[in-house]
Amino acid sequence: MEAIYSDKTVSITEFKKNPAAVLRKAKDKPVAVLSHNKTSFYMVQPAIFEAMMEELADRELTQKVLARLKERSKAIEVDVDEI
Repeated sequence: MEAIYSDKTVSITEFKKNPAAVLRKAKDKPVAVLSHNKTSFYMVQPAIFEAMMEELADRELTQKVLARLKERSKAIEVDVDEI
């Protein structure tokens, strides 16, 4: 059985009838839009989507930092004034 990551769900048929009404009813909560009882997509407020994108970017940056820290022994010391 597929996990649904939302407390609120709506069928795609109902969603197509009036997406704005679904958004209003959700009251800033994510909504899983279902097709044949399986999640087709999630509808989220822009602020939630932006927060998710920032979190993903932070995770990517963290992975880069950790990878570069592992290569620290290969670093060459330089004097900024000489550059």
